[in-house]
Amino acid sequence: MENYYDEGPKVYADVLLDDWFKRSFQEYGDAKRLMKLFIEALIPGRKIATLDYASSESTNQNPGKKSIRVDVECCDEDGRRFIVEVQRAEQGAFYDRAVFNSTFAIQRQLKEGRRDYRFPQVYFIGIMRFSLHEKDERFLYRYSLAEDTTGERMTDSLHYIFFEVSKCRGDKGASFLEKVGYALYNLPLMNGRPEGFEGELFDLLFSSAEISRFTPEEKIKYHNDMTTERDIQNQIAHARTAGIEQGMKQGIEQGVKQGMKQGIEQGIEQGVKQGIEQ
Repeated sequence: MENYYDEGPKVYADVLLDDWFKRSFQEYGDAKRLMKLFIEALIPGRKIATLDYASSESTNQNPGKKSIRVDVECCDEDGRRFIVEVQRAEQGAFYDRAVFNSTFAIQRQLKEGRRDYRFPQVYFIGIMRFSLHEKDERFLYRYSLAEDTTGERMTDSLHYIFFEVSKCRGDKGASFLEKVGYALYNLPLMNGRPEGFEGELFDLLFSSAEISRFTPEEKIKYHNDMTTERDIQNQIAHARTAGIEQGMKQGIEQGVKQGMKQGIEQGIEQGVKQGIEQ
């Protein structure tokens, strides 16, 4: 995004950086209320009375096996669990990672000695700053476990929601949820709240991201985090450019070799043909 990584003064922080997402949606002010409204916006018909945060770290009990840390995990009054994970850069295996991470939330609900495997619903919510569906205009994708042919749902206990915020618009024709995604993606570029972004969710989101409200220590940390992020983006851009240049070079070399080979073969074929005719 243009001017995103420059070092000029900013009004709002990038809440899609790990620590700053956690600050907005778990730590600052009425973060619990903001998370509740966000989840309700993503899941139609879901009303949450109370919300509590769970540990964001899950330890694998099998020696030598991978443990996980997610951005935010919380549960409602009925025990439903919501795992919220931000993914900034494109990752081809992100869906597989989502499945892996969701299994820990399931295991924590099944206590040792329990005789049945019924457990409250688990929702994995992935907020993505990139798209895995470039040719599709949709910005929200929902998945559940279903039978391949009939679509019959196998269980209602496991759901995956992927929110591709880079596709979201902020104009008058945008839905409420699309404006939420637009704000999440574009906050660092905004000098104020755009027209049409009203309501409690936006009140809480913009307030939590306002850099002037940061403590001196938070301002220093945010500046350092953005410096690191700029370095990462520069490295990615350099690697992409180098890869394109290398690919073009190899393509040209291969083309030259192929052309020479075809020229030699055509010359031999023509010489043989002329020799036979003579």
